[in-house]
Amino acid sequence: MVIGEKENRWQGRRVLVTGGGGFIGSALVWELNRCGCADIVIADSAPEAERRYLRHLVFADYIEPGQALSWLTTDKLGEFDFAFHLGACSSTTETNRDYLYHNNFEFSRDLAAWAITKGTRFVYASSAATYGDGSAGMDDTNPENLDLLKPLNLYGESKHLMDLHARREGWFERVVALKYFNVFGPNEDHKGDMRSVVNKSFAQVMQTGVIRLFKSYRPEYADGGQRRDFLYVKDAVRMTLHLAENRQAAGIFNIGSGKAHTWNELARSIFSALDREPRIEYIEMPEAIRDKYQYFTEAKIEKLRSTGYTQAITPLGEAVRDYVQNYLVPGKALGEAECERGGC
Repeated sequence: MVIGEKENRWQGRRVLVTGGGGFIGSALVWELNRCGCADIVIADSAPEAERRYLRHLVFADYIEPGQALSWLTTDKLGEFDFAFHLGACSSTTETNRDYLYHNNFEFSRDLAAWAITKGTRFVYASSAATYGDGSAGMDDTNPENLDLLKPLNLYGESKHLMDLHARREGWFERVVALKYFNVFGPNEDHKGDMRSVVNKSFAQVMQTGVIRLFKSYRPEYADGGQRRDFLYVKDAVRMTLHLAENRQAAGIFNIGSGKAHTWNELARSIFSALDREPRIEYIEMPEAIRDKYQYFTEAKIEKLRSTGYTQAITPLGEAVRDYVQNYLVPGKALGEAECERGGC
């Protein structure tokens, strides 16, 4: 990866990225590199399987999350211009409430308090999971709407707790909370069951030639007709950096494409990227998640656009094609694939 191959607007800035060895975190480091930034400290407990995402990226230091708060509060790591808090347990099926409370809420709360005290621009990952079944809307313009939200799982609840705390403390006047919708793309191989359907379905096609989707249990949705807002990770990190740079931006922002697509559309995009005829089968949804399943998500992104974000969002078919052909088929990570195409 050549630092500054895109532009140098982040050159000279010092950045902390928690979860920088994971999915969106490593993609953010990749984008920071492309924007000229190398002075990046990554806080993560990523195993070797995830650290491979960083082999073709440039950063200054890598520390364990358990060290982060004590080192930050004692100034052992020095000062930071920006802190991106993307590290969390992202499992929507996690059942240990105490673990999620400590890992996703308490750590986020304490890190935000440090950043605010130090004058560090703080951006943290919330989640579209906080919107629950969507019956209370997916509006990011009015913090008072948080009281109406009822997350469907403990993961969403833990993220919601942080949003409520940030509002209560008045932090939404200075920090940015990102409600990421269904993000997919390179560097998610390690996520197991939490991988995107694109990643899982690619593996299914390679093994069986078929993509299996959940049946619908609501009459208003056909099998595979459940709709989600799918966003390519490259778009997600561009949106993230834009909001970090815009000091007037504060509070909650939806990070999505602004357009819902069906699972069937997504599946057909995967087959198209592989130049294969679609073969889709519908399977029973596990009973354990049937009453916690989001049938429809669509980000309202007018607030993001109002901050001056004018970049076009990658169309679903184009994003899937890039992901499948340039990363999944050759088995490459962000940075690694670009180097092999002559970008290093």
